[in-house]
Amino acid sequence: MSKQVILFLCEHNAGRSQLASALMAHRTKDRFEVRSAGTDPSEHVSEAVATSLGELGIDISGRIPRRVTEADLREADVVVTMKPGLKLPAPPAGRLVGWSFPDPLGWDIEGIRPLRNQIDAAVQELASEL
Repeated sequence: MSKQVILFLCEHNAGRSQLASALMAHRTKDRFEVRSAGTDPSEHVSEAVATSLGELGIDISGRIPRRVTEADLREADVVVTMKPGLKLPAPPAGRLVGWSFPDPLGWDIEGIRPLRNQIDAAVQELASEL
């Protein structure tokens, strides 16, 4: 039996979606196949985001932001948008979940920690539903 695919999306795939995907994978171990992407990806993941996850023992230092594709949206069982109004290249085939978290672009570690914790709570709630 294949695992459910959960796709987290934000604009730059450098902050919110990286936090959510890393936290979901960490909290649920091998229960789901977890992916992330962005509609307009940055060149790198936010250093403050990576550092905040490192504080929890999660290493995302090798991740590179990537653009969401139609195939991503077709293959995902659950698509979680991290902000309202994202322009997707195609409609999701699976369940669409809409969250609203602020863009942490330019935030330092002190600003990221509360956001990380809020996203972690949302991730754990979603995992318990699935």
